[in-house]
Amino acid sequence: MVAPLSRPRGLMHKTQFSIALWAANLTPRLNGIDAWIAGVDEKMAAAKSAGADLLVMPEYACVQWLSFAPAGTTTQQEIPWMAAQAGDALARLKPLVARHGIGLLAGTMPVKLDGTHVNRAHLLLPDGATFVQDKLCLTPGEADPGDWNVTPGDALTVVEWRGLRLAVVVCLDIELPALSAILSSLDLDVILVPSNTEARSGYHRVFDCAKARAIELQTVICAVGAIGDVPYCEQPGTNVGGAAVYLPCEEALGGTGTLAALPPRGSTDDAGPLLVVRDLPVDAVRRMRAGEARVWPGAWSAAHVTIEDPRTTTRRK
Repeated sequence: MVAPLSRPRGLMHKTQFSIALWAANLTPRLNGIDAWIAGVDEKMAAAKSAGADLLVMPEYACVQWLSFAPAGTTTQQEIPWMAAQAGDALARLKPLVARHGIGLLAGTMPVKLDGTHVNRAHLLLPDGATFVQDKLCLTPGEADPGDWNVTPGDALTVVEWRGLRLAVVVCLDIELPALSAILSSLDLDVILVPSNTEARSGYHRVFDCAKARAIELQTVICAVGAIGDVPYCEQPGTNVGGAAVYLPCEEALGGTGTLAALPPRGSTDDAGPLLVVRDLPVDAVRRMRAGEARVWPGAWSAAHVTIEDPRTTTRRK
């Protein structure tokens, strides 16, 4: 769907940027990587036709590869097996990006690094550039040595493209106040949030925090999550996801903080819905961040605040 613009008249834009968020359905079984690449190709064509400059896929969109993994693949083998397919998948995605002429955030996929595995997002751009972002804070299942045994990343990448300052913040990372404090100093125009959550509670943790980050960082947040059961894994799971573009809650930006959204769902009959939002109000949000916001105090540090806690014997700062 193409989201109607709810901005009032008078907000003129010099920075033109449109985005497509694909809430991918992971339920269908595939017969190989060719089928997965074909699905991405189809959605990139749809996004391009709708005027998008970038297509964003969910975290762990690659889990669908497990539908054609060797029989008997165990939970502990899933991450290494997917990582072994990642290089081929990326090599085949790059020509699609060049052909369609739009960027692709290819969700996340496991990548082997220094003898372990990270959960890595790849941002592929039409000029051939690739930027990566590893998930910084892991869920218990990701971190558990007896489960997926993933290692957290330790760096945050800022990307400058098409006159924008972008960052990728993967799923749980958007929920972390400590990371938000770091983000507040980076003057970001757009933050992309690929996510993967099992239940509505998880969806709301990620998406509600994403909306909060748009308010407190005075930036545009684009979040998307996967949909559908995955019965082909050793431990079958569920995915509840949707898509949304959040803005600061300012009257000049519509007042609600939500520019466009697809509601959360746990199943769908097709490859998953595509939310296309034309002409993100980047310049208007920049003006808010530069001082036009009604009450926003800027990147507030709380450095002057002292703590008085009855559990401590002395005042601490």
